[in-house]
Amino acid sequence: MSPMAAISPSLVPLLFFARILGLVVAALVLSWAIHFKSSFLPHSSFSSQEDTIYAVLHPLLMVIGFILISGEAILIHRWLPGSRNLKKSVHLCLQGVALGSGFFGIWTKFQGKDGIVANFYSLHSWMGLICVCLFGAQWLVGFLSFWHRSEVRTTRAEVLPWHIFLGLYTYGLAVVTAETGLLEKLTFLQSRRNVSKHCPESMIVNSLGLGLVLLCGIVILTAASPKYHAVQSKLMYSSHTKWLSS
Repeated sequence: MSPMAAISPSLVPLLFFARILGLVVAALVLSWAIHFKSSFLPHSSFSSQEDTIYAVLHPLLMVIGFILISGEAILIHRWLPGSRNLKKSVHLCLQGVALGSGFFGIWTKFQGKDGIVANFYSLHSWMGLICVCLFGAQWLVGFLSFWHRSEVRTTRAEVLPWHIFLGLYTYGLAVVTAETGLLEKLTFLQSRRNVSKHCPESMIVNSLGLGLVLLCGIVILTAASPKYHAVQSKLMYSSHTKWLSS
């Protein structure tokens, strides 16, 4: 049976909508960063071009680099044809890129005039730090598990459900952290800079938040789809029975 046969037909529309929503989210955050650069700085009139670049890089790295790429890494196991080792390799590489983007995205917040301490005053900042640290620990465990395949199979089977749970939990936490950041930024703009609730920037930020929520739901649903796991179990059982009878 070919590798593509493991893909349940019910996952095809979910994968399609996940890609579409990913493109929409990327387009929204790019539009926000390009057309409203001054909104990312607390004192735009006294900020240098370097400060502006660092401020704009933060949402781009955290949304596109961290959330979208890590979401694609989760979906790899649902659509990529080939062996399990190939899927694990691609999954590990994409998660590594997402982790690097997350660390670099946090690093950009330390480059402003306010320093490090001033950037850790809100729920958003603390959730972001916890999320990236948890993501890093999760990636390290996956890396060690991938390269040390001599582990007892029963031990790896026991760890796998926790690895999946923590992976989905961290992904959901990343989206929630982004939502708190969007709310924090929009509240700041509307209260201190008199940005209208119905202006294009407000609509972009609200649409971005909605797109992230929908994308998160589809990614987690695809990853935890019972039909997919039923197909996988059937294939494993069939191959095991065929091996015993041969």
